[in-house]
Amino acid sequence: MYDLLVVGAGPYGLSIASHAAGAGLNMRVFGRPMASWRDNMPRGMFLKSEPWASNLSDPGGRYRLDVYCAERGMTARHAEPIPVEAFASYGLWFARHAVPEVDERMVTRVAYGPGGFTAVIEDGEVLHARAVALAVGVMPFVEVPAALRGLHPALVTHSSHHSDLDRFRGKDVTVIGGGQAALETAALLAEQGTRARVLARADRLRWNDMPPLWERPWWQNVRSPHSGLGPGWRNWFYSERPGLYRHLPQATRARIATTALGPAGAWWVRDRVEGAVELLPSHEVTAASAVPGGVRLDLASPKGGLRALETEHVIAATGFRARCDRLGVLSDELRGTLAALPDGSPAVGHDFESSHPGLFLAGLLTASGFGPAMRFVQGAPFTAATLVRGVRRRLKKTPMGGRIPVPGGGSRDWSPTPVRR
Repeated sequence: MYDLLVVGAGPYGLSIASHAAGAGLNMRVFGRPMASWRDNMPRGMFLKSEPWASNLSDPGGRYRLDVYCAERGMTARHAEPIPVEAFASYGLWFARHAVPEVDERMVTRVAYGPGGFTAVIEDGEVLHARAVALAVGVMPFVEVPAALRGLHPALVTHSSHHSDLDRFRGKDVTVIGGGQAALETAALLAEQGTRARVLARADRLRWNDMPPLWERPWWQNVRSPHSGLGPGWRNWFYSERPGLYRHLPQATRARIATTALGPAGAWWVRDRVEGAVELLPSHEVTAASAVPGGVRLDLASPKGGLRALETEHVIAATGFRARCDRLGVLSDELRGTLAALPDGSPAVGHDFESSHPGLFLAGLLTASGFGPAMRFVQGAPFTAATLVRGVRRRLKKTPMGGRIPVPGGGSRDWSPTPVRR
């Protein structure tokens, strides 16, 4: 019987595993490390987040991105974007140095079990654990507009389905969305000779400004502090105080979750898009159908205008929607016990525990509870430290609490006395 199983090995899963090992928990972590960063982002993309806001988290803070870059003669400077490939390699380096051995097999099912949970691995092995941390990333929550869902993948894909855009060389591709994924995908397509266009519902595309200098007069820092989500006190609050964010009224949190840090392109991709990519703001797809040679899109504008557009392929860069009903790794019975917020995402407590005792959640699943930082790597350090404290509190409450092995030998004594929450 394990104390904790961590399901997922992206930035959140690896950070949780590192903190869990540091706390002496008898744990296992499953998943292919940094899989979505390695397999679901085209070559040539960059991190939108600042390098100093893109650290995975270990208890000692030793395995930061800047340390990795320094070891390899790379730079990790403010306002200099990091290639996605370098960030994925950093995650693998972190996994080797800060995490017990990662089991790259996939967990296919988590259900109730004796003393906690039963996890079924892809080859049929069955494991038991007293607590589970789901850090499944964003891929289970891919969101494609309803008008496009019935079309064949040869005609419509999501932006996260591509690690290589070469198949679109010389073709006509329409990218739907107005955020960074849409705009950077369109830039990469145009740069390889694809006729690319961006179709967005917003009346205009929005671009983030270049961040202010890191070193600047004190009064500028006071007026608009740096944060992992951008300058300004509001972003600082979202970034640095997710524990306080959780105490905002639920209606306020829901509004912020849907409006804060809305679709926008990074300052460094703007020149690669404007003048190189056809831009069609103020348009929404109302219907789509297969036609010889590609897809016909029926479009509507807010003023009631209608038009049709034919293209060879559609890439929906339309984000992700974290909902309880998309947690396919959970058994029907377990998933059915989860309390949900009005947006369909699971409710979580102050330590990331779901409404089912012992089941902890991380990442995008918790953005409605803890704020926009949970949509980015920026949220991983707070999540890892807080969640592991929650696991330790939960284990103290169980009859099996007691001596927990510490990596490297020895053990720590945790009192089984119930602790107030």
